[in-house]
Amino acid sequence: MQAFFIILGAFIVLVLGLFIFSLFLSPSVKVERSLLMPAKAGAIFPLVNVVHNWELWSPWKEQDPMVKITYGEKESGVGAGYSWESRNRNVGRGHMSVTESREDQYIATNTDFGGMGMAKGYFRFDPMPEGTLVTWGMICDMGQHPLRKVMGLMMDKWVGKDFEKGLGNIRRLLQR
Repeated sequence: MQAFFIILGAFIVLVLGLFIFSLFLSPSVKVERSLLMPAKAGAIFPLVNVVHNWELWSPWKEQDPMVKITYGEKESGVGAGYSWESRNRNVGRGHMSVTESREDQYIATNTDFGGMGMAKGYFRFDPMPEGTLVTWGMICDMGQHPLRKVMGLMMDKWVGKDFEKGLGNIRRLLQR
């Protein structure tokens, strides 16, 4: 019986510790990756701005080639978007739409991860002497739930790898 109370006490201390730790965490999480592309922004921009082109470089399309994608009426720019459904839990389901598009400079998106929350994404295209520095990022509000805030600490590791892979895929497309 004493072992039960020790385990129960340890569990309570762990839960309280997690709650107190989460009070000091920001609910906002930012993930960002950049890659220098050997091309002008004009060659890269359409690969992101035209939503059908995401299939060519998306890291999530690689994870589930059978993902069901449904495109909206608009093909590019503000208002363009698509929905996806996958049986792969790493891909899941959701909807992405372009909310801002400044040619060869910047694209902003809203992505709804189907019950997992909303993220504001962006792509920046910064001219450099060697080409264009492309930055892919997102900002998520994890809310005030302690477990979601702690999970936010892992977002950079999880999503960052996908962003790196996607940017690498874009770079490979440009080198063809």
